[in-house]
This record gives sequence, structure tokens and C-alpha cells, in this order.
Amino acid sequence: MTAPLLDVRNLTKEFTRQKGIFGKATSVRAVDDVTFSIAEGETFGLVGESGSGKTTTGRCILRLIEPTSGEVR
Repeated sequence: MTAPLLDVRNLTKEFTRQKGIFGKATSVRAVDDVTFSIAEGETFGLVGESGSGKTTTGRCILRLIEPTSGEVR
């Protein structure tokens, strides 16, 4: 078996957001425990509703943003 071209394991990304002037900071989990791998010759589609974390997943894979946890190889 050959190694996958892209291997994503347990990818999670949380953003912290402020609630008002005196509000408590809360976190929003944009990507929650995403795992997949893509082998040579495979076609892969990442689909979901608006706001489901597709763009955030892509940005983590491209290392444009740092994931909260998980790994991309």
C-alpha cells in the first residue's frame, strides 16, 4: 500500500470571540474532528452547508491558519 498524498487526522479549529464590552470570551468550533486521506489518482470533494467549515478546513490544510489540534501530513 502506498502512502497517501494528503492525510488529515482529527483536525479541529476553534476561534475565540468576544461577547460585547464586558462579555465573557467564548469559543466557536469551526472544524470538529475531521479525518480523511487522499491517495494518488483519487478525486476528493469537500461539501457541506454554508458555515460548515469547508474554507477553514482548506486553510488549515494549506497552513494559512494553525489548527487547534490534529495533524496534516
